[in-house]
Amino acid sequence: MMTVSNHIARALLCAALLLAGLLAGPLAWAGQVAGTVVHLSGPLLDRKADGTVKVLALKSEVESGDTLVAEKNTYAQIRFVDNGEITLQPGTTFHIENFAYEAGKPEADSAAFSLVKGGLRSITGLLGKRNKEKFLLKTPNATIGIRGTTFIARYVPPDAPDAPAPALAPGLHVQVTDGVIVVGNNGGSQGFQAGQFGYVPGVNQPPIIVPPNPGTHFAPPPSFGSNGAPEAGPLARSGSGQEPSVVDCIVR
Repeated sequence: MMTVSNHIARALLCAALLLAGLLAGPLAWAGQVAGTVVHLSGPLLDRKADGTVKVLALKSEVESGDTLVAEKNTYAQIRFVDNGEITLQPGTTFHIENFAYEAGKPEADSAAFSLVKGGLRSITGLLGKRNKEKFLLKTPNATIGIRGTTFIARYVPPDAPDAPAPALAPGLHVQVTDGVIVVGNNGGSQGFQAGQFGYVPGVNQPPIIVPPNPGTHFAPPPSFGSNGAPEAGPLARSGSGQEPSVVDCIVR
């Protein structure tokens, strides 16, 4: 038969377990911090893994599992914890599938991203320099791997609205400004070196080298800095050049 003291002890234990669960709950939902917004020229939305949507500001953190959406006229630069950088063009949707980096744990490195639509410039950080095979940028048409590099990628969906000429054909377009990338899909793989341009028309069609520049120029506002040698061109959607003070908020 259970005594009164046993009842009290059991009740205290249950209360302690309940309190521990409540305290651990928010931590369980939180993703690992992957990087910080260091430059911004307009609205940048962050759809969290739990379905909430956050409007980001300068110095806002992004986490593994986040999907970033750069609105019209918005350039956004994310600096990751390994000092790598990804700059998003206007009209871009970018998903951080999994990012993990600790200086003393190279075996745990992971950098898996998805470019759903739009364009970006990627500058390799410490993770990509010590574990090149751990960096992957997925797109609907192909996957991009690196060999320590700076590159530009733009994916134009088949149903993209008509744009003023000169416009890019639907598919994946790449440009390498430093190092080497390898682009692969069901149709095969192709390496691209600094100064080369590439095109992947479909997931079952192999990547090809394109001799002339098809228009993959990248031109964020001057305040973003000169890393990657941005230049004006047909695809440039110049932002205001100013860094607005956007207030963090959550829309459920």
